[in-house]
Amino acid sequence: MSDVELINKLAEALVKHFKPSIPLGIDLWDIATIGQYLKRDASVVRERLACLPDFPKAIRLPSAKGRAHPLYKATEIIVWSESYREKH
Repeated sequence: MSDVELINKLAEALVKHFKPSIPLGIDLWDIATIGQYLKRDASVVRERLACLPDFPKAIRLPSAKGRAHPLYKATEIIVWSESYREKH
C-alpha cells in the first residue's frame, strides 16, 4: 500500500469516527453537555442551576411518553454563564 493510499484510508476512517459539529447558533444542549461546558456535574446543573430564575428556559420537544428531556439553546447558556463574569 502506498503512502497516499494509507493517508486516504486514514482520512476515511477519521471522517467515519467524528460527527460533524453543529454550529453553536443552532445547537441544543442537554443537561450533561451544559455540565461539561460549565465544568459541573449534570446533577448540579439540574438541581442547582436550571432552577434559578435567570437560567435560560428549556425547550421540550413533543414526546409520546410524556415530558421530554429539557434542551437548551447553546448560545443562551454561554451568554448566561458570561453574565456572571467578575467585573473588576
